[in-house]
Amino acid sequence: MSSLRTTFANNVRQIRQEKKLSQEELAFACNLHRTYISDIERGRRNVSIDNIEKIAIALEIIPCQLLKKNNL
Repeated sequence: MSSLRTTFANNVRQIRQEKKLSQEELAFACNLHRTYISDIERGRRNVSIDNIEKIAIALEIIPCQLLKKNNL
């Protein structure tokens, strides 16, 4: 069974790649560090609501899309 953190990590990575953004480009758009984005995508970070919102805005999606299982 997949955790919500894993679901979030997979969705961030998949959507970022579909939008052809590097981790560095996404980090810049979110005003976050590239290693933080990398840690998120590996499921190593417990992400705050504020940062979920920043990432969603940068990816031009609504935040709940990052939390849905089998999102895409």
